[in-house]
Amino acid sequence: MKIVVCVKHVPDATADRAFTEDGTTDRDAVDSVLSELDEYAVEQALRITESGVDAEVTYLTVGPDDAKDALRKALAMGGDSAIHVSDEDIRGSDAAATTLVLARAIERHGFDLVVCGMASTDGSMGVVPAMLAERLGVPAVTHLDELAVSVEDGSVTGRREGESATVRIQGTLPAVVSVTDRSGDARYPSFKGIMAAKKKPLETLDLADLDIEPKWTGPSAARSAVDTAAKRPPRSKGEIVVDEGAGGVGLAAFLTTKKFV
Repeated sequence: MKIVVCVKHVPDATADRAFTEDGTTDRDAVDSVLSELDEYAVEQALRITESGVDAEVTYLTVGPDDAKDALRKALAMGGDSAIHVSDEDIRGSDAAATTLVLARAIERHGFDLVVCGMASTDGSMGVVPAMLAERLGVPAVTHLDELAVSVEDGSVTGRREGESATVRIQGTLPAVVSVTDRSGDARYPSFKGIMAAKKKPLETLDLADLDIEPKWTGPSAARSAVDTAAKRPPRSKGEIVVDEGAGGVGLAAFLTTKKFV
């Protein structure tokens, strides 16, 4: 069984992120890391192999040269190999173009199951798994808090928590699934895993390898764009209510003016 896990190298969510003049994320301004939500996808793929399923786990990412750091961290957690799609013409691509690149790379490699995080921590759109399934022509089983695979039945099942109900979902393999941050804590890479990751195969591809024309990617092909971006305003000094016997009244008045009550 071939499992492909899509991961993303994103600007650190705790850093002060910014945009460049063309509306894309300024990735040089802050350090980047493996998207935290994608770590749950890595964990679920590894748990499938540990459950007794004979599977090969491959990580896939699209991004500049340093995006390989995300692949190396995933490989340090476990898994067998990685694929890095890097091409300057991909820069500035939207979700539609990104899923085209991902789909071509996945088809080239071969797959039975594609595992994604519920969203990236930079774009936070959450549409890539469903769009990817559409491009691959397979079922999308998304936003799962629990994931199980049966090779004998050729199926994937999971549990999705809704606002009013818990739903169990089943799809046939091959399929694309996405898992939430409630699916199970991701493991930490061990020293042994970090050292082993350096020797695991990592293949680098470009658009030509995937038979994708540059005009199909990048800002010119994007179906969405950032018109303007502004820095977050500095945090203003808070108001101190001195309690001299009427502190509760002052607090209630403050909450009322802010329409909290």
